[in-house]
Amino acid sequence: MRIAQVAPLYESVPPRLYGGTERVVSWLTERLVQMGHEVTLFASGDSITTARLIAPCKLALRLDAGCVDSMAHHMLLLEQVLSRADEFDLIHFHIDYLHFPASRRLSVPCVTTLHGRLDLPDLVPLYKEFTEIPVVSISDAQREPLPWANWMGTVHHGLPANSLSMGDGRGEYLAFLGRISPEKGIDRAIEIAIRSGKRLKVAAKIDRADRVYFEKKIEPLLQHPLVEFVGEIGHCDKSEFLGNATALLVPIEWPEPFGLVMIEAMACGTPVIAHPYGSVPEIVLHGISGFQVHGIDEAVEAVGRLGELDRADCRRHFERNFTDERMARDYVDIYEQLVRSASASMAVEEGVLNWMESASPTPSTT
Repeated sequence: MRIAQVAPLYESVPPRLYGGTERVVSWLTERLVQMGHEVTLFASGDSITTARLIAPCKLALRLDAGCVDSMAHHMLLLEQVLSRADEFDLIHFHIDYLHFPASRRLSVPCVTTLHGRLDLPDLVPLYKEFTEIPVVSISDAQREPLPWANWMGTVHHGLPANSLSMGDGRGEYLAFLGRISPEKGIDRAIEIAIRSGKRLKVAAKIDRADRVYFEKKIEPLLQHPLVEFVGEIGHCDKSEFLGNATALLVPIEWPEPFGLVMIEAMACGTPVIAHPYGSVPEIVLHGISGFQVHGIDEAVEAVGRLGELDRADCRRHFERNFTDERMARDYVDIYEQLVRSASASMAVEEGVLNWMESASPTPSTT
């Protein structure tokens, strides 16, 4: 199958540092190539892939000091995809709804994976306008605000089984990995660690939008002797960071669409202690790959119960449910369904046209 993968341009594919969507696009693209599909990746020019790469910009926009208007680059991205649309059997978008007006007018089948939160009131009229656009959720919980959208299925993220290795947790610290923002719960993670008497290592990205929150609310908390701020790390550092941790803390208070860090931790055999919001109940198997807890008190209690869990069981839960191979198979099933449907529609249209031509009266020559 000839497949186009269309990634956001904010990070390279895969990202050098933090970046969930682009990392998933990379894992999916590489697995599809291994499966024998002809894949074209639309992404920033510093991306690394075995697929054919078409780059609307030279560098990932977040790390490009010369980038002032990111939307201009994404408009160019759309033009490059649309101008080549007839080269593909299917186009898979990962850029939210930016392409909807254009893709509804294409004859080539398209599908969009929605990677973000969908519980924003602004989105309701948009998705009600584009109810025919095929979309994929990354968790069942993610789709709850828009149950009437044209959902083709839920495809949980997956990563290569050998990309992260088992750790033994001998670092004897708790870990927080991700992005510093109010909904991610870094302040609660710090409180859980301090009340548990455990060290906490924080490896986190700070977006411009969250800089003031970090400086006013979080930076003072990092002065506690049990807390160590590591900063933003890349994928190559995660085996060591997560594998040496006794647990990953995910004390979120928002409808997390997926939470890639949770399966990364489980790939390292590291259990997850998380609040059961959003996707968490679909990812964390309570009592096997971690604990689902309500509030800080239960989280502190769960830290004391980590000895009940087997890290090998945690890794097995990852291998059974969250590999790139499983993710790619799920997507191919959706691709094939859309291509078959488009082919059937085209055949019906051609049949109607042929019937109309044959049924039209022959002009009289007299």
